[in-house]
Amino acid sequence: MAQQQEFHPGLSLAGAVDLESLKHQVKAEPGQAGGAPAAGGYVIDTTENTFQAMVQTSATFPILLLLWIPTDDRLFPMARTLGDAVNKLKGQIQLSRIDIASYPSIAQAFQVQGAPALFALIGGRPMPILQGLPGDDELKQIVDQVIPKLISVAAQSGVNGTAPYSGDPDSADGDGAGTGDGAGAAAGADVVPPEHQEAHQLAAQGDYAGAAAAYEQVLQANPNDTLAARERTKALLLARSATADVREVRKVAADRPDDVEAQLAVADVDMIGGQIEDAFSRLLDYLADGHTDQVEPVRERLLEYFMIPEATDERVKRARRRLATLMY
Repeated sequence: MAQQQEFHPGLSLAGAVDLESLKHQVKAEPGQAGGAPAAGGYVIDTTENTFQAMVQTSATFPILLLLWIPTDDRLFPMARTLGDAVNKLKGQIQLSRIDIASYPSIAQAFQVQGAPALFALIGGRPMPILQGLPGDDELKQIVDQVIPKLISVAAQSGVNGTAPYSGDPDSADGDGAGTGDGAGAAAGADVVPPEHQEAHQLAAQGDYAGAAAAYEQVLQANPNDTLAARERTKALLLARSATADVREVRKVAADRPDDVEAQLAVADVDMIGGQIEDAFSRLLDYLADGHTDQVEPVRERLLEYFMIPEATDERVKRARRRLATLMY
């Protein structure tokens, strides 16, 4: 990434004072009255610390990247429109917002001269979409045509997983890290318990290994915390495979049908992508094909997976029954 240089709201990267930007500067926090639209749902705010993790997750699901200044009220309608459009797609794409006033090195890395700028990120590769404020027709075209096209292009490249859900953007307290359909639904609670805050924040930042460790601490204090157990399982899944090359994982699994690690890896990819039935069936079929010496790693992974959907999910019930039959 390019060397950081001093950059403040009201200044362009060239150093000239932008009086218009100063005139439109607001002090309210995002989500407060008069402030920018809050993150939430499938909209996240990315920092320099979480930037690399965000880029890596674009190998799993496509990302719309908005470089903006969240104190400039001229950008609020655009941010709100993009956020609403992305949230309606239920995890098919994520909107990542980056404050280039606070993180100018990211603006330099993308070679943009100011806010706003819009990029797509698929498999770690950025594609420029827009530089400067769009008109109403241009913004409508982005929502109606460009975003669906990006999702289609990503799917053709094997990038068709489900982005994690980050809670209700209209709720002051409600957040819930999730992973898809059973991997992209809310965490099952509108309010994050205080003891979960650290783990939840780490997951929202893309530090899934750290989130899993934090949830483990919660469980040590309260082994009966079923929400923490579920979220820990999701975090472990994402820590293992959120940045996997989906096409490569599937190719290895096809080339090595007897390799338990290859089959576990592709089952992880299926779970992250919301293909829960496929993940269950792949591992159960693997056992049914005579790999009885690998019962334990497959059983352990399936027990993890069973914690992600609701306990009443018929897919879980069927898979539990079949696993019991194969084991005994």
